[in-house]
Amino acid sequence: MITVWGRPNSVNVQMVMWAAGELDLTVERKDVGGAFGGLDTPEYGAMNPNRRIPTLQDGDLTMWESCACVRYIAAQYGAGTLWPEDPKQRGRADMWMDWKKTTVMPPMTAVFWGLVRTAEAERDMGAIAAAAVEAIDHYSILDKELEGRDFIMGDRLTMADIPIGSMCYRFMNLVVDRPALPNLEAWYARLTARDAYKTHVMLPIT
Repeated sequence: MITVWGRPNSVNVQMVMWAAGELDLTVERKDVGGAFGGLDTPEYGAMNPNRRIPTLQDGDLTMWESCACVRYIAAQYGAGTLWPEDPKQRGRADMWMDWKKTTVMPPMTAVFWGLVRTAEAERDMGAIAAAAVEAIDHYSILDKELEGRDFIMGDRLTMADIPIGSMCYRFMNLVVDRPALPNLEAWYARLTARDAYKTHVMLPIT
């Protein structure tokens, strides 16, 4: 059985749990990190020397880094569905997964910390607004990519959708002053109709 270590309100944990949920895998999630603590224990450090979340265990495999965990789940349990079998398609899926981490996550982290984790009196609204504009610019790229497609890679959900789709829940709820992005909005509506997305991603943003 797969074990995922991490708190449910972490977007990086959510994407791993969502991937597993799409494949109906049995997963035991253990609360660590944030208010739960536990990252500073010797036992956790032996599994993940970075002392971050998530950490995934599957039999004798222990690994960390959220996108790597999603790729592993997709390859091991979802070949031909979440895991594109064509190398060119898989390469493009990898590209969008990394794009979430390198390009979209920084401004969305600034928006999240500014609006959710900072007391109202202490917020730098100028910095938050600038980060929101940057996030909109990035999601506009995805909006164009989604034209004529149900999902990023075509007519079915793949691992490409999972990292950026997990972050999109925060984008839609925190960046409320945004232009119309019709293709992105239609894609997001498809995600919100999926049971695994509802269960693991559509949680209170805290």
